[in-house]
Parts: sequence; C-alpha cells; structure tokens
Amino acid sequence: MRAAATRAAGLLAVLAAVGLLPWLSGRDPALTVLRARSAEQEPTREALEAVRRDLGLDAGPLALLGRRAAGLGRGDLGTSWVSGTEVLPSVLAGLRVSLALMGAALAVALLLTVVLVAPVLVRGRASAGAGSAMLAAVPEFLLATAGLLVCGVWLGWLPTSGWAGPEHLVLPAVALGVPAGGLLGRLVADALPAVLDERWVELWRGAGVSRARIRAAALRRVLPPLVPQFGMVAVGLTGGAVAVETVFAVPGIGRTALGAAKSQDLPLLQGAVLALLLVGLVTGAAAALVRRRLLGPALRDASLALPAPRPVRVRPAVPVLLAAVLLTAVGWGLARDPYTVRTAARLAPPSWAHPLGTDGLGRDVLARLGHGAATTVGTAAAVCLLSLAVSLALGFLPAVAAGAADIANALPPVIVGILVAAAAGPGTGGAALAVALVSWPPLAAHAAALVQEVRASAYLTAQRALGAPPWWILTRHVLPSVAAPVARHALLRLPGIALALASLGFLGLGARPPAPEWGLLLDESRAYVERAPWAALAPAVALALLAGLAVSGASYARGRTTTRSVSGVGA
Repeated sequence: MRAAATRAAGLLAVLAAVGLLPWLSGRDPALTVLRARSAEQEPTREALEAVRRDLGLDAGPLALLGRRAAGLGRGDLGTSWVSGTEVLPSVLAGLRVSLALMGAALAVALLLTVVLVAPVLVRGRASAGAGSAMLAAVPEFLLATAGLLVCGVWLGWLPTSGWAGPEHLVLPAVALGVPAGGLLGRLVADALPAVLDERWVELWRGAGVSRARIRAAALRRVLPPLVPQFGMVAVGLTGGAVAVETVFAVPGIGRTALGAAKSQDLPLLQGAVLALLLVGLVTGAAAALVRRRLLGPALRDASLALPAPRPVRVRPAVPVLLAAVLLTAVGWGLARDPYTVRTAARLAPPSWAHPLGTDGLGRDVLARLGHGAATTVGTAAAVCLLSLAVSLALGFLPAVAAGAADIANALPPVIVGILVAAAAGPGTGGAALAVALVSWPPLAAHAAALVQEVRASAYLTAQRALGAPPWWILTRHVLPSVAAPVARHALLRLPGIALALASLGFLGLGARPPAPEWGLLLDESRAYVERAPWAALAPAVALALLAGLAVSGASYARGRTTTRSVSGVGA
C-alpha cells in the first residue's frame, strides 16, 4: 500500500513539475512556442497575445494544470502546442519505436552478460572485473558514432539513420547494449563465486549431479537480488537512449520528450513523460513478480541462507597499472595550458608537441584531459557517494524505495536536468543535482533486495530467538552484508554518472565551454570524430580506465579484507 501511495505521489509530482516548466524557467512560453511554430515570424505583442489566447496561458499555471489533469483522467493527452496534432498518436508511435529498440538492445546486453559470466561459471572464481567495468563505461553516443562511420559510411553494411526496418535496429542496439551488458555481467559475476562455494554445491557434485544443472541452480540462487537491476536497465534503455536516438535519427520516445522540452510543448512533454513513467512502473512490478517467483517460499518462511563472503583473487598489478597510466596522463596534462587556441594546429595528430593531438580549435587534448579530471571525477564521485548514502538509507524502507525508484528510474537525466536548470539555472551544481535525483534507484533497489533477504535468513531468525537486540543485528549483520556489494555497484556506475553529467553539459545545462570537462571533450569532438578520432578517444579511454581502476581496486581491497578476516577467525 505504501509503495502504491509513493508511486502515485511521485507520478503526480513529476507531471506537475513538467506542467510548470515555463513558469519555473522564467521564460515566456508564448515566445518559445511561437519560435517553435515558426522561427521566421516576428514576436510582436499581437502575435504573442494570440498564442496566449490559443493556449489558454492567461488563466495561469494552476488552471492550466487543472485542465490537463482533467484531460488525463479522461484518457485525453490533448493536442500539441506546436504542431496542433493529437498528442496520443505521437506518444504511442515514439513508444513503439523505443520499446522495439529496447528489446533489441536488451538482447545484446544479455548476450554480452552470458559471455562475461561464462568464465566465472567455468572457473568458479571471480576476476578483478576491470574488463566488464570498462565496457560499462564506454560512452553510448561514441559507440553509436563509431558504428555509424565504420559500418554505415565506410563499409556500407547498415543504414545510418531513420527507422524503416529491422536493419535499422542493429547499430543503435549494439551502441546501447554493450555498456548495459558490461554492467549486468559485472553484477552477476560479482555475486556468483560466493554461491559456487556453498556447501550444497559440494554435496551436489558428490551426488553426481551434472555441471550444467549445478550452474543453472547457482544462477537461480544469485539472480533474485539482481532481477530489479535487469528491469531498471531495460527502462533506462527505453527513455535514456536520447543521445543514440539523436545520432541515428530514431523517432523514439526519449527524443520526442527532449524535443518537446526544448520547445516547451507541454502537452507532448507530459504525454511522453507519462508514457516513460508507466513503462517504469510496469517493468518494476514485473521484476518484483519474477523475483518472488525465483525466491519461492524461502522469503516468506524466513528460511534463506545467504552466501558467505569469498575472497577475490586480484593481483595488485591490475589496479596499480591502471592507476599509473591514468595518473601519468592527468599529471602530464596539468603541466600544460588547456585554453590556448592555435588555429594553425587545428586537429593535429598526436606528436611530441601534442601527445594526444589537438581539438577543433587547436587546443592541446592532453592538457584539457588533465585539467578536466578534477571537475569530472570529483563531481561524479560526490554524486556517487550521495546516491550510495541515499540508497542504503532507503534500502531499509523497501515499500517507499520501490515506489520512488520506479518513478525516478523512468526519467531520463536530460529531462530532469531541464527541470532543475529551469528552477536553479544551468551550471555544474544543477547538473550534479539532476543526475543525483535519478542515479540512486538502481542502488536502492539492490540494497532493498539484499536487506529483505538478509532479514529473512535463518541465521538472523536464530539471533532474534537468542535475544540479540535489533541495533546489534543491524550494525553487525544486516548493514555489513548489504553495504559492500552496493558500494561495489556504486563504483561500477561512477563512469556512467560522469557521462550523464557530460550529456547535460552538452545541452547547456552543466559545465559550459571552454571548461575542460571530459564530457564536453567527448561532445565537442563528435563533429570531427571521423577526421580526428584521438580527440574523442582520449576522454573515452580515461573514463574506461577510471571504471577499471575503481572496480579492480575495490575487488583487491575486498579480497585482502576478507582474507585477513578469515585468517583471524582461523587463528
């Protein structure tokens, strides 16, 4: 009941915020709509008054919200302020395209997840996770641009834009599915080794049970707390594919919402956001149902037995090498000038004078990479820590967390960024707040699932029977069991947070040029990536190294801590 109330309150709050967008931004909606309808028409007082009368803006925002709410109650999404056409057909058309793209991208992600998890199932032990973390950190729009150039332009194998058949699905699905598969593969691979080390696996092997059946049972054992993550990834592939949809001119729901937000076409924007929220709610409910089916009666009867922590054998050379490369590049760049424009050296290839080449204005890419590290990594790390703290707190309120997470996860960061910028103005702080508002749901869902299973474990039932106080159980058993895997999950999402900040900067909602922010470097280099790929590769490789360092370093520290704990117990 509380989850339903939270979902309803969140839905109403988001739709109300969208309906108040022009008044939050302080811009005259009549002027914006007039320019969207006809950029050449002179914005005279008479023309603006005619738009206000046509749209009913003179009645004020509350009356406008009331009329929109009454229409939504009748299933009427209204007509577009810009085109004058019905909103519902446009929303349904965009949603069909996005759902088809989501299905194809999810298939790519699941295939990559299988590839990443297979070695863990065969060897029975985890790896450092640097490879999957780097895949998760690859910018989607950079993959999209590279695929368009190589497979579409140079080789001519696939179409480069539009939406007319299955062949148009391939490149966008790969661009979206590879980072998602890296994320899901790492989450499953991180949880599998502890399950494969449980007593029942040894007993099944002794009884002659086949390896295939044991592996299938291990996957069933490990999936329940991760099922919500699969659902959230699917929702993110639906509404969060704005950059990829833009690169390939795909008429999806995310691109529709972005265009409506820019032109302040409130009926179309509210319809698109409502469709995204409903997809998020339906997917969240389906994920919860699948999770309950996987757990069976164990959750209800409090008879779960949680996997014991298992050391991860990670060689220190992995994080040390990644840290050395990243710190060397950043330190070398800090000694150089990131702002000097040299038009004669535009798009110069890497050389001793410019080790990573120059950008479209002749500025040194290495210098901009080094000077942008503090802003990029610092802001992303702060957002990541805030999201982790919020998720751990909400993990102990699963009913509230589930409802709020379904709403927040369905919103693309770009749309939230527009709303925040309208209220607080563009800037790094506003972009960070916007990303923080939508980055906590996957972590909170992971924490809530783990908390529920820890509380239903047979061990804690015995502790309560022995009279252990609730605070002791919380601090000694529940929180340590939940915090470590959720913290590793947060580290895995750190580069994605940096990319979300970058996308807002590209739209003028975050860091502004000429700031040497990594996301801006990526976005500025898209226009000439075919001629000067080094300008885009430098920040992309830096983000991948950051992801690999974060995950492998955490795995190494976890392995050392667990090994010392086990040694202490043995002693």
